[in-house]
Amino acid sequence: MQGSSVDRVRPVASLQEFFRDSVSQAMQRQGVRAQDHTAHYVVNLLTLFARSEALYEKTQAGIGLKPLALMLAEAAETPDVRQRVFVLQRLGDISLFIAGFFSESLARHVVDVDYYVHMGGGAYDSLSEHVRGTPRGEAFGTVFTELAEKFQNFVDVLNDIRDEAKSNDDQDVLRLYELWLRTGSKRAERLLRSLGVEPASGLDTQPRQ
Repeated sequence: MQGSSVDRVRPVASLQEFFRDSVSQAMQRQGVRAQDHTAHYVVNLLTLFARSEALYEKTQAGIGLKPLALMLAEAAETPDVRQRVFVLQRLGDISLFIAGFFSESLARHVVDVDYYVHMGGGAYDSLSEHVRGTPRGEAFGTVFTELAEKFQNFVDVLNDIRDEAKSNDDQDVLRLYELWLRTGSKRAERLLRSLGVEPASGLDTQPRQ
């Protein structure tokens, strides 16, 4: 019999320390390499969004998440560069968090995880361009560029953190295969092979543009 959740809890000095260890270990398991500043950014993102008031905001329908398409439109339409940078960063951050921790629930929605990968990666890419030549760009420009280039890799890292100890059933296998088909996730491919499922060669597994 597996131990209780209390038995599996290890004491940590802070939530940030927990996420720092988790991100580091997941990156090693997934073979994801990134600069320290990028990994630290992801740790801070997870620590921040652990508080619901930081993740959710007031919308016309009440407290919730603003649709990504509306956020992108807001960023494109605002003449205020600082506001555009803020919205693009939030769009990228939310896309990474949701795709990383809630990809399974997205299977029940009209938009799936590949939509979040496309929107989030694009937001970080635009963000890296907007902050170029600014003090913020000197501090975070390379971080945003790396997040844009390795968005799916970091989604895999967060997936790993979420369900490292989770066993796979038949439904999970089908979901992994669908994820591999949609996004080309290296993690999904490795997990499928570990379960005895060989992803079909010759299929287009590149993220949708």
